[in-house]
Amino acid sequence: MTGRKKISLIGAGNIGGELASLLARRELGDVVLLDIPEKEGLARGKALDLMQAGALDGFDAKVTGTSNYADIQGSDVVIVTAGVPRKPGMSRDDLLSINLKIIRDVAQGIKTHAPHAFVIVISNPLDAMVYEMNKVTGFGRERVVGMAGALDSARFQCFLADAAKVSVKEVKTLVLGGHGDTMVPCLSYCTINGVPAEQLVHADTLNAIVERTRMGGGEIVKLMGTSAYFAPAAGAIAMAESYLKDQKRLLPAAALLKGEYGYNDVYLGVPVVLGGKGVERVVEIKLSANEKTMLDKSVAAVQELIAAAQKL
Repeated sequence: MTGRKKISLIGAGNIGGELASLLARRELGDVVLLDIPEKEGLARGKALDLMQAGALDGFDAKVTGTSNYADIQGSDVVIVTAGVPRKPGMSRDDLLSINLKIIRDVAQGIKTHAPHAFVIVISNPLDAMVYEMNKVTGFGRERVVGMAGALDSARFQCFLADAAKVSVKEVKTLVLGGHGDTMVPCLSYCTINGVPAEQLVHADTLNAIVERTRMGGGEIVKLMGTSAYFAPAAGAIAMAESYLKDQKRLLPAAALLKGEYGYNDVYLGVPVVLGGKGVERVVEIKLSANEKTMLDKSVAAVQELIAAAQKL
């Protein structure tokens, strides 16, 4: 009989705690919540709190807190949130020098103790962090992805549903490119129960929604004083569940491109099929001339960020 799945979370902050809660409540597997030694108490405390919640709510999952990488041994999935969160006035790029050293240490820990895991990176600046994770672990693009497109598409979906005054369940959106101000919300793929959004929402409103989506993370940082965590966690859970259950969902994710869309050796948000083998396929879609121009601009920004990271 196959044992329970094991999911390790690197970083026990706001996103890590929400991830642990979602994983446990959905009984996707047993959870290890890991943080640095100075924050081991936080990781252990959140784990204990969740275990006690399970006794009340009736979910059965073992949650443990630790600062020892040896405890992630045998993980099926590792989700990385480690790093300093954004503060008001900070861009994702401002985090590069701070979080790059952290992600390198994390990647080495995963490579050593969880060499067969599927890795989802949430840490910002996302595109540079997931590139570095791939480089250090050497796992290949099938097993190292970044969670960004799912979050950005969800924000776009939420704003569009509100503008159209329809259920968010009826809206489908797609956001490509880098996880930052140059992301590309693809209006040509936005529909409301199959009806093109452009037929139901005025062009000026759509353009405003596009800009709000691009600044969606910053909007929350200004309001809360720190980065979002409910929606980012939900995005990573969708990806992890598709892998663990071999659902083969088509989701936007930051994947390493090898010629797709005309780009090489860059992590970029694109539609991918996520199944039991990880990234099973990068899906190339037709883009309008304007969307392709915007994507080129986004790629240039990501490549500049990666180049800067390689110098640190």
